[in-house]
Amino acid sequence: MSISALSDLIDPAKCPRLVLKVGSALLVGVDGAPRRDWLAALVAEIAAARGRGQEVLVVSSGAIALGARRLGMDKGGRGSLSDAQAAASVGQIALAGLWAELLGQHGLIAAQILLTLDDLEDRRRYLNATATLGRLLSAGAVPVINENDSVATNEIRFGDNDRLAARVAQAAEAKGVLLLSDIDGLYDRDPRAPGAQRVPLVRGVTAEIHAMATGGSSSGLGSGGMTSKLQAAEIAELAGIALGIVDGRPESPIGHALGEGSGTLFLSRGKRRARKAWLGGRMRVKGSVHVDAGAAKALARGSSLLAAGVTAVDGAFERGDVIAVIGPAGAVLGRGLSEYDSADCALLLGHSSHKHAGILGYAPRSAIIHRDQMVML
Repeated sequence: MSISALSDLIDPAKCPRLVLKVGSALLVGVDGAPRRDWLAALVAEIAAARGRGQEVLVVSSGAIALGARRLGMDKGGRGSLSDAQAAASVGQIALAGLWAELLGQHGLIAAQILLTLDDLEDRRRYLNATATLGRLLSAGAVPVINENDSVATNEIRFGDNDRLAARVAQAAEAKGVLLLSDIDGLYDRDPRAPGAQRVPLVRGVTAEIHAMATGGSSSGLGSGGMTSKLQAAEIAELAGIALGIVDGRPESPIGHALGEGSGTLFLSRGKRRARKAWLGGRMRVKGSVHVDAGAAKALARGSSLLAAGVTAVDGAFERGDVIAVIGPAGAVLGRGLSEYDSADCALLLGHSSHKHAGILGYAPRSAIIHRDQMVML
């Protein structure tokens, strides 16, 4: 059964495992104190979901804001990277305690998991995270996940929990993601503009859909905006996961959104094999290869990428690294695991396979990227 409406996200038959993302502006007030009554009502909704047989994972922001209040930092703890790391160190304790307390009132056990970008970009660590999440859920716990901002730097961080939620859903093999936001969905233009219309259903995040988004968080507390939510939707749809955006501001926000018929649902593209879903969701690549029109057509038919169709190599990468495949028009066609390092790729580009052994001095591999190690976007 596929998810075709927002209400399907709370149906355990269609969505047995759901990732719920809660932003800083919803969980923390402008004074930096937690909004306990609002959060208690949301936890009651989570408990109700568990009661009807649905597993729920929570991706929760708020650590930096909570920690900044306790440390007396201005700018919500985001004045500098060191401020944010220090605030997160204090705030994570408060945030985990808050979730544990409120979930405990419903007889539920909270489990804290802190992740960095590398934890989900590295294949082995990704599989470890998958195993941990699965075991926690089978034991009846509610995983509460956040980015490990106390150690993450600009180079190794997601930067927003929207994309983290999509990647967690992929790792946890969830069917749906629900982003609680400070807006009730995607609009066809700036929602403050006259005549702006909410888009209730999106079948594929295209350039036209991206053009509707406005970046930045209206609250000043969070780090995401509609642009990050669309990026999350892209990650989710490639992994066969539906993603919804609803207004999280009312009390009991999930029930309110479904009762009002508001929000936006992004449909999935269908289930992909696990490795290809992981490749499609990756946010960082180590380099890229450019291909000609003939190679682009062959890739669209499901072929492997051969060196004869490669026209240029960018970046420094090793065998096994994830690289992007760029078409003749400059668009990213896909990404995959390179069979060669960048130096050997540069030697082979444009040459037919029968010449490779002579160029390299060793028995060549079958392709630059094998079709089984590549995902088209």
